[in-house]
Amino acid sequence: MIFRSFTFLSTTTILTFNDFKFDSSLSEGLSSMGYKHPTPIQEETIPLIQLNHDLIACAQTGTGKTASFLLPVMDYICKNKSRPLISALILAPTRELALQIDQQVEGLAYFTGISSIAIYGGGDGVGYEQQRRALREGVDIVIATPGRLISHINSGIVKLNEISFLVLDEADRMLDMGFKDDILHIVRQLPQNRQTLLFSATMPPKIRSFSKILLKEPKHVNIALAQPAIGILQQQYRVFDEQKNELLKDILKDGIYKSVIIFASTKEKVKRLEIDLRRMKLNVRSFHSDLGQDERQRILLDFKNKQISILIGTDVLSRGIDVVGIDLVVNFDVPGDPEDYIHRIGRTARAETTGTAITFVNNKDYKRFQSIEELMDRKVDIVDLPEIVGEGPKDTFYKNISKGPKRNGNSTNFKKGSRPFNKNKKPSDTKNSSDTTSSPTPNVKNSNNNHSKNIEKSVNAPLNKESK
Repeated sequence: MIFRSFTFLSTTTILTFNDFKFDSSLSEGLSSMGYKHPTPIQEETIPLIQLNHDLIACAQTGTGKTASFLLPVMDYICKNKSRPLISALILAPTRELALQIDQQVEGLAYFTGISSIAIYGGGDGVGYEQQRRALREGVDIVIATPGRLISHINSGIVKLNEISFLVLDEADRMLDMGFKDDILHIVRQLPQNRQTLLFSATMPPKIRSFSKILLKEPKHVNIALAQPAIGILQQQYRVFDEQKNELLKDILKDGIYKSVIIFASTKEKVKRLEIDLRRMKLNVRSFHSDLGQDERQRILLDFKNKQISILIGTDVLSRGIDVVGIDLVVNFDVPGDPEDYIHRIGRTARAETTGTAITFVNNKDYKRFQSIEELMDRKVDIVDLPEIVGEGPKDTFYKNISKGPKRNGNSTNFKKGSRPFNKNKKPSDTKNSSDTTSSPTPNVKNSNNNHSKNIEKSVNAPLNKESK
């Protein structure tokens, strides 16, 4: 790896992206999109990456952490006149996330000439051959899921011995999905003299232990772990299971919310909810593993372009979709892991917008939801059920099943109905778009090629765009 020298000083106060002294072609792309000020995670991580440090960064979703590693990596590639076959490898847990990162590279690289490709499974033979050709002939940035990359490595066509950067995005999710051995196998193909960046939404002990294997004297950045964005209005309804469907229909019937994500616990429940909501003539689609890759990608693109109003899925969606302008997130079921709640509701109020997150809490999930409140160090307001739904569980019932918050003494009180569900809430203004930033079949993209002039659509991670 070529030693990198930058004129940036770590003691400099960052006010705009110009302070990072990016290559002029990269800065031109940022300027043309109207982005001026970095987010907190970008402000703290980019200087450390520019100063050659290995890095462990922890930040919640919607903070712009993807751009925080893409920008310095792309800046280095722009300034390196002698490029190897592959300069940077980014590992991601899912094909959806890999494609989204690839789309962000495409937008940021508009004036730079940097090429990239997403490597993932589930496609057809044509897509596989395109991946093989790109890896054999050379591409600046490879974004890959571990399993498919290992398939290419085992075929003998991938040369990773000259890369300068290894980035692990959503590292906690990759370990949860059992990719530890695959990652270690990939790392053995890489040069020792590289820069390794680990980004994660959570930082459990297993991540810290794993980082000791991969990173050398890393710097640590932690941005507001486990705290939802300020712009999210959080509410909970105490319900019986049989009341959930009726409550959901009542919330959605007036069409107040124009962009909605609903999270359910199982694939089967996701499918049933789609059928129920279609009977109301709502513009809804379900997202689950039974769908083919092309169809899943088409659904995500249609949702992003506001051609689908309501998307229903499991927790795969909580880290697999990056869309600004989502008005409402509904937790039809309380997630099993408190951290997953943060990721779910983080789909709304992205890029400094506002949104609403509603959770249906039944008798079985009450203690689980208490754990979520403890993680956030706050109580979520309880909203009374509408009359059409009927009467929910009594407070005395919850007292009997848990030693949680009491309504007397010195304990923090639940403020029942203190911020009621507001059906007159004005949804965020969004613009419809039919622009497509990628095709379901992966291709190597070069910013000098003829692609959409509407490059802002290609950049999904918030870069803190200056208000007009």
